[in-house]
Amino acid sequence: MMEAQSYTTRRSSNPRLETSVDIPSTPTGEVRYGTTNNIFASISTTSFISPTILTALIIASWYFSNIGVLLLNKYLLSFHGYKYPIFLTMLHMISCTFYSLIAIRWFQIVPFQQISSRKQFLKILALSAIFCFSVVCGNTSLRYLPVSFNQAIGATTPFFTAIFAFLITCKKESAEVYLALMPVVFGIVLASNSEPLFHLFGFLMCVGSTAGRALKSVVQGLLLTSDSEKLHSMNLLLYMAPMAAMILLPFSLYVEGNVLSKTVEKARSDSFMALLLIGNATVAYLVNLTNFLVTKHTSALTLQVLGNAKAAVAAVVSVLIFKNPVTVMGISGFAVTVMGVVLYSEAKRRLKVTAH
Repeated sequence: MMEAQSYTTRRSSNPRLETSVDIPSTPTGEVRYGTTNNIFASISTTSFISPTILTALIIASWYFSNIGVLLLNKYLLSFHGYKYPIFLTMLHMISCTFYSLIAIRWFQIVPFQQISSRKQFLKILALSAIFCFSVVCGNTSLRYLPVSFNQAIGATTPFFTAIFAFLITCKKESAEVYLALMPVVFGIVLASNSEPLFHLFGFLMCVGSTAGRALKSVVQGLLLTSDSEKLHSMNLLLYMAPMAAMILLPFSLYVEGNVLSKTVEKARSDSFMALLLIGNATVAYLVNLTNFLVTKHTSALTLQVLGNAKAAVAAVVSVLIFKNPVTVMGISGFAVTVMGVVLYSEAKRRLKVTAH
Protein backbone atom coordinates (compact mmCIF):
# COMPACT_ATOMS: atom_id res chain seq x y z
CA MET A 1 0.00 0.00 0.00
CA MET A 2 3.31 4.45 -2.10
CA GLU A 3 5.74 4.73 -4.71
CA ALA A 4 6.06 8.32 -5.82
CA GLN A 5 4.34 7.81 -9.12
CA SER A 6 6.76 5.08 -10.12
CA TYR A 7 5.64 1.97 -11.88
CA THR A 8 8.27 -0.31 -10.47
CA THR A 9 7.18 -2.72 -7.78
CA ARG A 10 8.74 -4.00 -4.66
CA ARG A 11 9.14 -7.66 -5.38
CA SER A 12 11.51 -6.34 -4.36
CA SER A 13 9.12 -6.61 -1.97
CA ASN A 14 6.67 -8.45 -2.38
CA PRO A 15 4.62 -8.68 -0.78
CA ARG A 16 1.82 -10.47 -2.80
CA LEU A 17 1.19 -12.96 -0.09
CA GLU A 18 2.43 -10.73 2.62
CA THR A 19 -0.48 -8.41 2.49
CA SER A 20 1.88 -5.63 1.93
CA VAL A 21 1.73 -2.19 0.40
CA ASP A 22 3.97 -0.12 -1.82
CA ILE A 23 6.42 2.23 -0.14
CA PRO A 24 7.05 5.75 -1.44
CA SER A 25 10.44 6.38 -3.04
CA THR A 26 11.41 9.16 -0.70
CA PRO A 27 14.66 10.35 0.88
CA THR A 28 15.67 8.97 4.23
CA GLY A 29 15.77 10.31 7.76
CA GLU A 30 14.73 13.72 8.93
CA VAL A 31 14.57 15.12 5.39
CA ARG A 32 11.46 13.07 4.75
CA TYR A 33 9.66 13.05 8.04
CA GLY A 34 11.00 16.05 9.88
CA THR A 35 11.40 16.01 13.64
CA THR A 36 8.49 14.13 15.13
CA ASN A 37 7.65 13.04 18.64
CA ASN A 38 6.54 9.55 17.71
CA ILE A 39 7.87 6.51 19.51
CA PHE A 40 9.93 5.27 16.56
CA ALA A 41 11.68 8.58 16.13
CA SER A 42 12.54 8.68 19.84
CA ILE A 43 13.91 5.14 19.72
CA SER A 44 16.15 5.97 16.78
CA THR A 45 17.62 9.01 18.55
CA THR A 46 18.33 7.40 21.90
CA SER A 47 21.91 6.74 22.84
CA PHE A 48 21.58 3.18 24.13
CA ILE A 49 21.55 1.69 20.63
CA SER A 50 23.62 2.67 17.63
CA PRO A 51 21.94 3.58 14.32
CA THR A 52 23.73 0.69 12.60
CA ILE A 53 22.42 -1.87 15.08
CA LEU A 54 18.94 -0.35 14.94
CA THR A 55 18.89 -0.57 11.14
CA ALA A 56 20.10 -4.17 11.28
CA LEU A 57 17.34 -5.05 13.75
CA ILE A 58 14.72 -3.41 11.54
CA ILE A 59 15.95 -5.29 8.46
CA ALA A 60 15.95 -8.56 10.43
CA SER A 61 12.38 -7.82 11.56
CA TRP A 62 11.41 -7.14 7.94
CA TYR A 63 12.81 -10.51 6.84
CA PHE A 64 11.19 -12.30 9.77
CA SER A 65 7.74 -10.82 9.15
CA ASN A 66 7.76 -11.25 5.35
CA ILE A 67 8.97 -14.84 5.42
CA GLY A 68 7.01 -15.59 8.59
CA VAL A 69 3.63 -14.67 7.13
CA LEU A 70 4.34 -16.81 4.06
CA LEU A 71 5.23 -19.85 6.15
CA LEU A 72 2.31 -19.33 8.55
CA ASN A 73 -0.12 -19.02 5.63
CA LYS A 74 1.26 -22.18 4.07
CA TYR A 75 1.13 -24.09 7.36
CA LEU A 76 -2.44 -23.02 8.12
CA LEU A 77 -3.83 -23.62 4.64
CA SER A 78 -1.96 -26.79 3.69
CA PHE A 79 -0.88 -28.58 6.85
CA HIS A 80 -3.20 -27.50 9.66
CA GLY A 81 -6.47 -28.05 7.83
CA TYR A 82 -7.66 -24.45 7.75
CA LYS A 83 -9.03 -24.31 4.20
CA TYR A 84 -10.53 -20.82 4.19
CA PRO A 85 -8.12 -18.48 2.36
CA ILE A 86 -10.72 -15.73 1.81
CA PHE A 87 -11.65 -15.56 5.49
CA LEU A 88 -7.96 -15.72 6.44
CA THR A 89 -7.30 -12.72 4.20
CA MET A 90 -10.22 -10.90 5.83
CA LEU A 91 -8.67 -11.56 9.25
CA HIS A 92 -5.46 -10.00 7.92
CA MET A 93 -7.40 -6.91 6.85
CA ILE A 94 -9.15 -6.59 10.22
CA SER A 95 -5.78 -6.92 11.93
CA CYS A 96 -4.26 -4.23 9.68
CA THR A 97 -7.17 -1.91 10.47
CA PHE A 98 -6.80 -2.37 14.23
CA TYR A 99 -3.02 -2.07 14.34
CA SER A 100 -2.98 0.84 11.88
CA LEU A 101 -5.30 2.82 14.15
CA ILE A 102 -2.99 2.21 17.10
CA ALA A 103 0.19 2.95 15.15
CA ILE A 104 -1.05 6.19 13.54
CA ARG A 105 -3.45 7.64 16.10
CA TRP A 106 -1.62 6.53 19.26
CA PHE A 107 2.07 6.07 18.41
CA GLN A 108 1.91 8.65 15.57
CA ILE A 109 4.42 6.86 13.36
CA VAL A 110 3.23 9.10 10.52
CA PRO A 111 0.91 12.14 10.51
CA PHE A 112 -2.75 11.16 10.19
CA GLN A 113 -4.30 12.06 6.82
CA GLN A 114 -8.03 12.25 6.16
CA ILE A 115 -9.84 11.33 2.96
CA SER A 116 -10.47 14.69 1.34
CA SER A 117 -13.33 13.91 -1.08
CA ARG A 118 -15.84 11.34 -2.28
CA LYS A 119 -13.79 10.97 -5.46
CA GLN A 120 -10.70 10.06 -3.46
CA PHE A 121 -12.75 7.59 -1.42
CA LEU A 122 -13.93 5.82 -4.59
CA LYS A 123 -10.37 5.63 -5.89
CA ILE A 124 -9.20 4.01 -2.67
CA LEU A 125 -12.16 1.62 -2.83
CA ALA A 126 -11.12 0.59 -6.37
CA LEU A 127 -7.57 -0.05 -5.17
CA SER A 128 -8.96 -2.09 -2.26
CA ALA A 129 -10.85 -4.34 -4.68
CA ILE A 130 -7.70 -5.01 -6.72
CA PHE A 131 -5.77 -5.56 -3.51
CA CYS A 132 -8.35 -8.12 -2.33
CA PHE A 133 -8.09 -10.02 -5.59
CA SER A 134 -4.31 -10.15 -5.38
CA VAL A 135 -4.06 -11.27 -1.76
CA VAL A 136 -6.87 -13.83 -1.93
CA CYS A 137 -5.34 -15.37 -5.05
CA GLY A 138 -1.95 -15.46 -3.36
CA ASN A 139 -3.23 -17.12 -0.21
CA THR A 140 -5.33 -19.57 -2.23
CA SER A 141 -2.28 -20.59 -4.27
CA LEU A 142 -0.48 -21.57 -1.06
CA ARG A 143 -3.00 -24.39 -0.58
CA TYR A 144 -1.72 -26.04 -3.75
CA LEU A 145 1.87 -24.88 -4.34
CA PRO A 146 5.04 -25.01 -2.26
CA VAL A 147 6.31 -21.65 -1.00
CA SER A 148 9.49 -22.00 -3.06
CA PHE A 149 7.59 -22.22 -6.35
CA ASN A 150 5.17 -19.55 -5.17
CA GLN A 151 8.07 -17.16 -4.65
CA ALA A 152 9.52 -17.96 -8.07
CA ILE A 153 6.24 -16.97 -9.72
CA GLY A 154 5.98 -13.86 -7.56
CA ALA A 155 9.36 -12.69 -8.80
CA THR A 156 7.79 -12.06 -12.21
CA THR A 157 5.95 -8.98 -10.86
CA PRO A 158 8.13 -6.55 -12.91
CA PHE A 159 7.05 -8.33 -16.09
CA PHE A 160 3.35 -7.76 -15.37
CA THR A 161 4.00 -4.21 -14.22
CA ALA A 162 5.65 -3.37 -17.54
CA ILE A 163 2.71 -4.91 -19.43
CA PHE A 164 0.03 -3.03 -17.45
CA ALA A 165 1.99 0.22 -17.59
CA PHE A 166 2.06 -0.06 -21.39
CA LEU A 167 -1.59 -1.13 -21.78
CA ILE A 168 -3.05 1.42 -19.35
CA THR A 169 -0.74 4.41 -19.62
CA CYS A 170 1.09 3.66 -22.91
CA LYS A 171 4.33 3.98 -20.93
CA LYS A 172 7.21 2.42 -22.84
CA GLU A 173 10.40 1.22 -21.22
CA SER A 174 13.85 1.21 -22.76
CA ALA A 175 15.09 -1.76 -24.77
CA GLU A 176 17.48 -2.58 -21.92
CA VAL A 177 14.59 -2.90 -19.47
CA TYR A 178 12.58 -5.15 -21.78
CA LEU A 179 15.64 -7.34 -22.41
CA ALA A 180 16.11 -7.71 -18.66
CA LEU A 181 12.57 -9.10 -18.41
CA MET A 182 13.34 -11.97 -20.77
CA PRO A 183 15.21 -14.09 -18.18
CA VAL A 184 12.41 -13.36 -15.69
CA VAL A 185 9.91 -15.12 -17.95
CA PHE A 186 12.35 -17.78 -19.16
CA GLY A 187 13.26 -18.71 -15.61
CA ILE A 188 9.67 -19.25 -14.52
CA VAL A 189 9.05 -21.43 -17.59
CA LEU A 190 12.00 -23.62 -16.56
CA ALA A 191 10.83 -23.77 -12.96
CA SER A 192 7.23 -24.62 -13.97
CA ASN A 193 8.22 -27.44 -16.29
CA SER A 194 10.32 -29.10 -13.60
CA GLU A 195 8.22 -28.43 -10.47
CA PRO A 196 7.41 -31.82 -8.85
CA LEU A 197 4.35 -30.41 -7.04
CA PHE A 198 3.00 -28.37 -9.93
CA HIS A 199 -0.76 -27.73 -9.67
CA LEU A 200 -2.49 -25.91 -12.52
CA PHE A 201 -5.15 -24.17 -10.41
CA GLY A 202 -2.58 -23.12 -7.82
CA PHE A 203 -0.32 -21.85 -10.60
CA LEU A 204 -3.13 -19.78 -12.12
CA MET A 205 -4.01 -18.35 -8.70
CA CYS A 206 -0.40 -17.38 -8.09
CA VAL A 207 -0.10 -15.74 -11.52
CA GLY A 208 -3.36 -13.90 -10.81
CA SER A 209 -1.96 -12.68 -7.49
CA THR A 210 1.23 -11.46 -9.12
CA ALA A 211 -0.66 -9.73 -11.93
CA GLY A 212 -3.08 -8.18 -9.42
CA ARG A 213 -0.24 -6.73 -7.37
CA ALA A 214 1.34 -5.24 -10.48
CA LEU A 215 -2.02 -3.83 -11.62
CA LYS A 216 -2.57 -2.18 -8.24
CA SER A 217 0.82 -0.51 -8.46
CA VAL A 218 0.05 0.93 -11.89
CA VAL A 219 -3.54 1.94 -11.09
CA GLN A 220 -2.44 3.52 -7.83
CA GLY A 221 0.04 5.70 -9.65
CA LEU A 222 -2.68 6.63 -12.11
CA LEU A 223 -5.45 7.41 -9.61
CA LEU A 224 -3.73 9.10 -6.69
CA THR A 225 -1.83 11.66 -8.76
CA SER A 226 -2.61 15.09 -7.34
CA ASP A 227 -0.89 16.37 -4.21
CA SER A 228 -4.25 16.60 -2.42
CA GLU A 229 -4.94 12.90 -3.06
CA LYS A 230 -1.56 11.43 -2.20
CA LEU A 231 -1.57 9.37 0.98
CA HIS A 232 1.34 7.97 2.91
CA SER A 233 1.54 4.19 2.61
CA MET A 234 0.55 3.68 6.25
CA ASN A 235 -2.47 5.97 5.93
CA LEU A 236 -3.50 4.26 2.72
CA LEU A 237 -3.32 0.92 4.51
CA LEU A 238 -5.51 2.37 7.29
CA TYR A 239 -8.26 3.13 4.74
CA MET A 240 -7.79 0.18 2.38
CA ALA A 241 -7.80 -2.52 5.07
CA PRO A 242 -11.38 -2.00 6.36
CA MET A 243 -12.67 -1.52 2.81
CA ALA A 244 -11.00 -4.78 1.79
CA ALA A 245 -12.50 -6.58 4.81
CA MET A 246 -16.00 -5.41 3.84
CA ILE A 247 -15.46 -6.55 0.25
CA LEU A 248 -14.20 -9.97 1.36
CA LEU A 249 -16.95 -10.70 3.90
CA PRO A 250 -19.78 -11.58 1.44
CA PHE A 251 -17.41 -13.57 -0.78
CA SER A 252 -16.17 -15.53 2.22
CA LEU A 253 -19.72 -16.32 3.38
CA TYR A 254 -20.80 -17.34 -0.14
CA VAL A 255 -17.76 -19.45 -1.06
CA GLU A 256 -16.68 -20.80 2.33
CA GLY A 257 -20.08 -21.11 4.04
CA ASN A 258 -20.56 -20.41 7.73
CA VAL A 259 -16.83 -19.92 8.12
CA LEU A 260 -17.00 -17.90 11.34
CA SER A 261 -18.68 -20.67 13.32
CA LYS A 262 -16.32 -23.22 11.75
CA THR A 263 -13.33 -21.12 12.82
CA VAL A 264 -14.66 -20.72 16.37
CA GLU A 265 -15.33 -24.46 16.56
CA LYS A 266 -11.80 -25.25 15.37
CA ALA A 267 -10.32 -22.76 17.84
CA ARG A 268 -12.27 -24.31 20.73
CA SER A 269 -11.14 -27.82 19.89
CA ASP A 270 -7.59 -26.74 19.14
CA SER A 271 -6.23 -23.83 21.21
CA PHE A 272 -3.11 -23.76 19.03
CA MET A 273 -5.33 -22.83 16.06
CA ALA A 274 -6.44 -19.65 17.82
CA LEU A 275 -2.83 -18.69 18.55
CA LEU A 276 -1.90 -19.40 14.95
CA LEU A 277 -4.66 -17.17 13.57
CA ILE A 278 -3.87 -14.30 15.94
CA GLY A 279 -0.15 -14.59 15.31
CA ASN A 280 -0.66 -14.88 11.57
CA ALA A 281 -2.86 -11.76 11.44
CA THR A 282 -0.39 -9.81 13.60
CA VAL A 283 2.59 -10.74 11.45
CA ALA A 284 0.57 -9.72 8.36
CA TYR A 285 0.46 -6.18 9.74
CA LEU A 286 4.14 -6.25 10.74
CA VAL A 287 4.97 -6.82 7.07
CA ASN A 288 3.62 -3.36 6.29
CA LEU A 289 5.12 -1.69 9.35
CA THR A 290 8.61 -3.10 8.74
CA ASN A 291 8.40 -2.21 5.03
CA PHE A 292 7.86 1.40 6.09
CA LEU A 293 10.61 1.31 8.75
CA VAL A 294 13.19 -0.21 6.39
CA THR A 295 12.51 2.54 3.84
CA LYS A 296 12.61 5.20 6.56
CA HIS A 297 15.97 4.07 7.89
CA THR A 298 17.55 3.12 4.55
CA SER A 299 15.96 3.81 1.16
CA ALA A 300 13.42 2.42 -1.28
CA LEU A 301 16.31 1.05 -3.38
CA THR A 302 17.66 -0.87 -0.39
CA LEU A 303 14.22 -2.32 0.19
CA GLN A 304 14.11 -3.43 -3.43
CA VAL A 305 17.51 -5.14 -3.18
CA LEU A 306 16.51 -6.84 0.07
CA GLY A 307 13.29 -7.96 -1.57
CA ASN A 308 15.17 -9.65 -4.40
CA ALA A 309 17.17 -11.63 -1.86
CA LYS A 310 14.10 -12.33 0.29
CA ALA A 311 12.45 -14.46 -2.39
CA ALA A 312 15.47 -16.78 -2.44
CA VAL A 313 15.70 -16.87 1.36
CA ALA A 314 12.00 -17.66 1.71
CA ALA A 315 12.31 -20.47 -0.84
CA VAL A 316 15.26 -22.05 0.97
CA VAL A 317 13.63 -21.76 4.39
CA SER A 318 10.36 -23.27 3.13
CA VAL A 319 12.17 -26.24 1.60
CA LEU A 320 14.01 -26.84 4.89
CA ILE A 321 10.79 -26.65 6.92
CA PHE A 322 8.21 -28.32 4.68
CA LYS A 323 10.64 -30.71 2.92
CA ASN A 324 8.98 -30.22 -0.47
CA PRO A 325 10.95 -31.86 -3.29
CA VAL A 326 13.01 -29.67 -5.60
CA THR A 327 14.90 -30.37 -8.80
CA VAL A 328 18.10 -28.97 -10.23
CA MET A 329 16.12 -27.57 -13.17
CA GLY A 330 13.67 -25.92 -10.80
CA ILE A 331 16.45 -24.31 -8.79
CA SER A 332 18.08 -23.14 -12.02
CA GLY A 333 14.83 -21.62 -13.23
CA PHE A 334 14.33 -19.78 -9.97
CA ALA A 335 17.91 -18.50 -10.10
CA VAL A 336 17.43 -17.25 -13.67
CA THR A 337 14.22 -15.46 -12.66
CA VAL A 338 15.87 -13.74 -9.69
CA MET A 339 18.82 -12.78 -11.89
CA GLY A 340 16.40 -11.23 -14.36
CA VAL A 341 14.74 -9.24 -11.57
CA VAL A 342 18.14 -7.94 -10.45
CA LEU A 343 19.01 -6.94 -14.03
CA TYR A 344 15.62 -5.26 -14.37
CA SER A 345 16.13 -3.28 -11.15
CA GLU A 346 19.58 -2.19 -12.25
CA ALA A 347 18.32 -1.15 -15.70
CA LYS A 348 15.56 0.93 -14.10
CA ARG A 349 18.05 2.51 -11.70
CA ARG A 350 20.40 3.50 -14.52
CA LEU A 351 17.44 4.92 -16.46
CA LYS A 352 16.50 7.12 -13.51
CA VAL A 353 20.07 8.32 -13.07
CA THR A 354 20.32 9.19 -16.76
CA ALA A 355 16.99 11.04 -16.61
CA HIS A 356 18.29 13.19 -13.77
